[in-house]
Amino acid sequence: MRRSIIVVFLSFFLLAAQAFAAERGALFKVSGNGHVLHLYGTIHVGRPDYYPLEPRIRQALAAAPTLALEIDARRDPAAIAEAFRLHGMFQAGSPGAASLQPERRQRIEAALKKQGLDPGAVAQFKPWVLVTMLAVIDATKLGYSPALGVDDHLSQLAQANKARKTRVAELETMHYQAGLLNRLPDEAQWRLLEETLENMESGQQLRETRELFEAYERADQKALDAIARRIEDDDTLTGKTTRELLLDERNGPMADKVAALLARENNTVVAVGLLHLLGKGGLPELLRKRGIRVERVY
Repeated sequence: MRRSIIVVFLSFFLLAAQAFAAERGALFKVSGNGHVLHLYGTIHVGRPDYYPLEPRIRQALAAAPTLALEIDARRDPAAIAEAFRLHGMFQAGSPGAASLQPERRQRIEAALKKQGLDPGAVAQFKPWVLVTMLAVIDATKLGYSPALGVDDHLSQLAQANKARKTRVAELETMHYQAGLLNRLPDEAQWRLLEETLENMESGQQLRETRELFEAYERADQKALDAIARRIEDDDTLTGKTTRELLLDERNGPMADKVAALLARENNTVVAVGLLHLLGKGGLPELLRKRGIRVERVY
């Protein structure tokens, strides 16, 4: 009898924990053409305690004919590898870091070593790839793992949804994303890497990464609005690249695709990086400008 009571209590506790899973990121309800779409802001890393996701997003995904992600990393690993080969690596015959003045190259290599990267092992990678690797290093320092990314978790849930047979669609491709970053001239990429290393040395990058993740974890609208304003006002190379290349240039085409999904079918879930939903140039505001109703759930 005592064991039965314990089992019942534990079952109740687990169900309650799932029911009260924390709101994280940002969730919007988008309406138009007699259809509803859920727009969810994610981060591309995660922790075990992020899961299960809160009930509203789980229920929305369970009813969704389509889950639209920026890219689906599970779809074609070979295509991802090819995109990095074409856009993220110096081609044969390119001098790479050897094109830099010796003092500058030595300074960059010393800073890379300090952050745990072996300059010789990463010499074939373009500077923009090193910048992304350094961002992952900072996320790992804070206890987050790319293997537990929210987007990937949603993809797994969609593929496991046998009853609904939820389709996983991509708003972009890895070739597009990698090509966009590689469009920066080599000199701008080296300066971006140097600025990133300086921000890591000062602790600024880790501090701003922590602020974003904590705002995500609390679904803190005030903190997220402050982050959006900081990005809008940041005139460093890192700030301009984030604002103009990684957000503004992508958000318009992304909004067009979200609007097309809303027109075509009901109950779609669109999950993209949280920064794409913030500020005057974010997807919610761009969709409103298209005459589409957008309500913030949290």
